[in-house]
Amino acid sequence: MESHATTVTTTATATELRRLPAEIDSTQGKLVYLSLEATEGATLEELEALLTLKKLTILSVLNCLSSRELIDKRGDTYVTN
Repeated sequence: MESHATTVTTTATATELRRLPAEIDSTQGKLVYLSLEATEGATLEELEALLTLKKLTILSVLNCLSSRELIDKRGDTYVTN
């Protein structure tokens, strides 16, 4: 299996992160949301490398967050609202 290294730059500090929306109830949802906040947006592949979660799990979480209008997809990048 070929390994691909992906670098995700964290640009926000802990004090710059917004409050976590109360409607996010799952641990994975919180993890993905906070990762998007900290990186100011990330692609699916970047999230997969950063979080070491399976792609299908991340997609499911992203779909849930998107349906609640907590994130948007801009091109290939997911960002928080």
